[in-house]
Amino acid sequence: MATRGVWLLTRLPLCSQTRSPVQCPALRRLSCAGTVAAGLRREEQPSGSVETGCQDKTPTKTFYEEQDERREQAQRTVLVHCPSKISEKEFLKHLSQHGPVHSHFFYESFGLYAVVEFCQKDSVDSLLNVTQIPAMGMEAVIPFRSRFLNLKLKSPSRPVSEMSPIQPSNQLPPSNRKLSELLYSAESVDDQLSTLLKELQLTEENTRLRYLICSLIEDIATAYFPGCTIRPFGSSVNTFGKLGCDLDMFIDLHETRKLRTHKRIGNFLMEFQVKNVPSERIATQKILTVIGESLDHFGPGCVGIQKILNARCPLVRFSHQASGFQCDLTTNNRVALKSSELLYIYGSMDSRVRALVFSIRCWARAHSLTSNIPGSWITNFSLTMMVIFFLQRRSPPILPTLDTLKALADTEDKCIIEGNNCTFTRDLNKIKPSENTETLELLLKEFFEYFGNFAFNKNSINIRQGREQNKPDSSPLHIENPFETSLNISKNVNQSQLQRFVELARESAWVLHQEDAYLPSSSSKPPWGLAALLLPSVMQSTKKQKKRCGSERIKSLLESMKSGSPESSANTSRN
Repeated sequence: MATRGVWLLTRLPLCSQTRSPVQCPALRRLSCAGTVAAGLRREEQPSGSVETGCQDKTPTKTFYEEQDERREQAQRTVLVHCPSKISEKEFLKHLSQHGPVHSHFFYESFGLYAVVEFCQKDSVDSLLNVTQIPAMGMEAVIPFRSRFLNLKLKSPSRPVSEMSPIQPSNQLPPSNRKLSELLYSAESVDDQLSTLLKELQLTEENTRLRYLICSLIEDIATAYFPGCTIRPFGSSVNTFGKLGCDLDMFIDLHETRKLRTHKRIGNFLMEFQVKNVPSERIATQKILTVIGESLDHFGPGCVGIQKILNARCPLVRFSHQASGFQCDLTTNNRVALKSSELLYIYGSMDSRVRALVFSIRCWARAHSLTSNIPGSWITNFSLTMMVIFFLQRRSPPILPTLDTLKALADTEDKCIIEGNNCTFTRDLNKIKPSENTETLELLLKEFFEYFGNFAFNKNSINIRQGREQNKPDSSPLHIENPFETSLNISKNVNQSQLQRFVELARESAWVLHQEDAYLPSSSSKPPWGLAALLLPSVMQSTKKQKKRCGSERIKSLLESMKSGSPESSANTSRN
């Protein structure tokens, strides 16, 4: 069982992204008041349990409190590229000259890296003051200072053979084979869904690394726009992030523009001298152009920069080589951040929400219903909206509608962004817990039954009101954007892709309803439950089995009619 939201765990391995071979060992912590030796001795204590996000404990922090705490933590952190052979104890002792080290961990991505968090931000400044610009011989260097550092050993204090090797543990997402084995050995379908969540969710270290990369990019952006903030949004922060997911971030200039709302002091109003452009879109393109060029020219570890400025939402796309993250950077995307906050709240309300979302997403990916390549596929965001809508439709409901959350909002919760009403309560304590006690196993079956028979041809999905509504257009799949209500977030999905989803949903419901299909076998242990649904081969055999069952019934009826059976005579007399 696990807590929901984002957590601080005692010792957990850093999990790498699927795009790069990042491997990380267990987190090793040093308390601010402790010594290096005392901190290392604590490594021998039992590790904290890895939890899955399935407890009924309401998080004490709001979404923005969590974000602010993570940002402050990242500002006290440095990223260090280390030699492959290094004494961990001496490394920490060296850094402790600049102030107490709060925590650290190692991982691998094109080399060995250490993420080191100091207790005080002044310690970072002290370290940077003694850090040198490297000499590159015949090549010239750009003297750029950042918190992404490179450590070199002048001369080892002792032979390398005597050093205790740092062995970063492999924390990649499990292979399909390993995941299948874990699901086969589970005790129930509920246990399978919890196991899947535990294996695929973002770890504490992975979350910290994401905020650190945003903080490093912010250091560059603030050189042009003092007071701006680089904020992560989407899967990295909404509690539904999977290991290997992209790092979406945006440049928040809202704090910079707050000066517009300041009241006049006396008879004078001071304003900055600025340049004007014809539209907000052109301003966005110019801002992203200069940030993209800065990342390309000066950003350590930032490679493959693409400035995609003519998209509906202009962005800069790049890879952060040291972390293995694929990054998308936009500007002033505050509606997307509110969507992330809404999902954070929904994911934190009930222990079953995240487990069901992760399983449905994994099922969709296993059958190529979703893809990283843009196209007519259903997106993960659309699937998440469908799960939330389904849980709102249960009796009693498991999740409240967005309108219900809006009704619970206070004055300070009021939020209007670009004319869109994004108001809802931020306080989870105001939300009454659901009285629904349905198991994950039942919910999984009912999800497939519900959408396998949903009237997509005439109805749309709307989590704001939590009920089916007539579609406003002819799109095969219509899911209303929760905030920009005139938009259909699934407008890209064509009829053939929707039909594949419906057929697979029906087949999955059929598999789960078969007698003993979802009970583990003590002998041959064939795929069962969720494990069976993730195997395309099993689903193909299911389709054939259903056709065979139908054919056998028709054949039996024809034979009975030919043989003049009582059934045939009865049918004839009725006609």
